[in-house]
Amino acid sequence: MFDNLSERLERSFKILKGEGRITEINIAETVKDIRKALLEADVNYKTAKVFTDAVKEKALGQNVMGSIRPGQLLVKITHDELAELMGGEAQEINLKGKPAVILLSGLQGSGKTTFAGKLANRLKTKQGKKVLLVACDVYRPAAIEQIRVLGEQIGVDVFTEETEQNPVRKAQKAIDKAKVYGYDVVIVDTAGRLAVDEQMMDEIEAIKNAINPQETLFVVDSMTGQDAVNTAKEFNDRIDFDGVVLTKLDGDARGGAALSIRSVVQKPIKFISTGEKMEALDVFHPSRMADRILGMGDVVSLVERAQEQYDEEEARRISKKIAHNQFDFNDFRSQLEQIKKMGNMKDLMSMIPGMDKALKGVEVSDDAFKPIEAIINSMTPAERANPALLNGSRKQRICKGSGTTIVELNRFLKQFDQMSKMMRNLQKRRR
Repeated sequence: MFDNLSERLERSFKILKGEGRITEINIAETVKDIRKALLEADVNYKTAKVFTDAVKEKALGQNVMGSIRPGQLLVKITHDELAELMGGEAQEINLKGKPAVILLSGLQGSGKTTFAGKLANRLKTKQGKKVLLVACDVYRPAAIEQIRVLGEQIGVDVFTEETEQNPVRKAQKAIDKAKVYGYDVVIVDTAGRLAVDEQMMDEIEAIKNAINPQETLFVVDSMTGQDAVNTAKEFNDRIDFDGVVLTKLDGDARGGAALSIRSVVQKPIKFISTGEKMEALDVFHPSRMADRILGMGDVVSLVERAQEQYDEEEARRISKKIAHNQFDFNDFRSQLEQIKKMGNMKDLMSMIPGMDKALKGVEVSDDAFKPIEAIINSMTPAERANPALLNGSRKQRICKGSGTTIVELNRFLKQFDQMSKMMRNLQKRRR
């Protein structure tokens, strides 16, 4: 999402390259270029001006010392100001209450229902909470079915009661049930509209007043740019929400909403959502997002995602098999599954410093593993457990089953063999 902004900012910093110190003249040109980059990224004009004024003021007040060059100093100042612009510190949601009630608001198509499922999954798997999802969108025909399917997918109960068409009474009944059956968290998914209207605002306001939630979140599609900021302001004026959720952050929008929304509504961004997978939800860390905008990657978030999928017992088993040269296709397939659970590939690659630039113009697809999985799934159990069994006739059968060619299969087998050798060598060095 921030690719264009990152490139523009990088060019802005180069204006100071070779300069011995920061002066009123050279910083003015750089700041002007930074402001232009922000405006082109669809950042609110007032926000861009306040931001660049703060960068300029801090840059002029700094002494450039030792091996630090002016351009490097400006990168740090810009990073710190970006983090501050987006909220400074990460903020979790308020889960006090028995049960804790979370109310979701936003326009139709913003990703509220998908986010409801992701949040329920996060609270269940990471915090061990007993969660109840509530389908309060009584207007969109597929809304109730969508949240029911999501609930089944993640193993979370869903309150539907389709005979009740009043969303206020429905939310109240769900909370009453949650109290009786000992649920820790109730997530209320409400109806959206294609645009802000009085009926919608009256309804969400009535629901909030009736259930008195611990947390009210505004879910916004980050690809709508400045419209997202304007809509957030209108919602905040009516229901005074507690935080913002940015969805579809893996899209191709210019990123202005992420940078503007905090300063306009003065409410923190609490979560960012990428892709459709239920695991693709992260707490919003302003400093880490600033890293990504400036092309520094986000290694901390990448490691955290890897740790979430890390199974210590499985790792020991795999390590033992590698040491005894017994790593097979079953093990390889299980490792692929863990990688896929970490999120979409494009988002993961963007967390690696410099990778965005290296892969510029290269399409990174989530389907990249499908041909490999098709090949492995076309093998017999014996072949998956013992790669040495693969002779000519077996390879022909596997190719027919997976829709691949002999050349593609042989290439994969060669890569698998090289990877196995590399892992054995790495393990030997650690001893």
